[in-house]
Amino acid sequence: MSQGTVPEEMNVYQNAEARFEEAARKLGLEQGIYKYLKYPDKEVTMYIPVGNGQRVTGSVHGLSRAALDGTRTGQRRNPLCSGCESDEVRALAAWMTWKCAVVDIPFGGAKGGVICDPNKMSRGEQERLTRRYTAELSSWLGPERDVPAPDVGTNEQTMAWVMDTYSMHVGQATTAVVTGKPIELGGSRGRKEATAAE
Repeated sequence: MSQGTVPEEMNVYQNAEARFEEAARKLGLEQGIYKYLKYPDKEVTMYIPVGNGQRVTGSVHGLSRAALDGTRTGQRRNPLCSGCESDEVRALAAWMTWKCAVVDIPFGGAKGGVICDPNKMSRGEQERLTRRYTAELSSWLGPERDVPAPDVGTNEQTMAWVMDTYSMHVGQATTAVVTGKPIELGGSRGRKEATAAE
């Protein structure tokens, strides 16, 4: 194995796929449902011109389950490629779909990742990154499409910027486009304590 190569057993998406295959076999999933639950519906890779340029990956999974209520996503930021590369983002989106399917909640899953170190970015850079990210993906977002939530490297302020940018794009205040926003913008009391989030 060459230096820098991730062992196959450590690839998060391959691990997720293997577990899915085992569960699908035990459940006897029919081919149509199997395909809908296994493969991502959409994926995106783009670069945002903030600082030296930030790479963004995103995956939307399980849209077939999300006809009524859309997908639920987290937006993470991590300086380590392994935290935001497409395989991890793809696996996290799939896991959200599968978790919802197991308990019959009609959501698909989605995940967005930005390869950056938010601790080394100014507040202005973080805001520009968030607003550009939201603007680029605004057609994917919405209360009945995909609702972002805070994840690694993001917080209430990030979600407030997402909400504000999305609202500007659609021409009206849309608080339901994100979760994890500040209480004064319609966020939920007790969220920080329940999730141990910032």
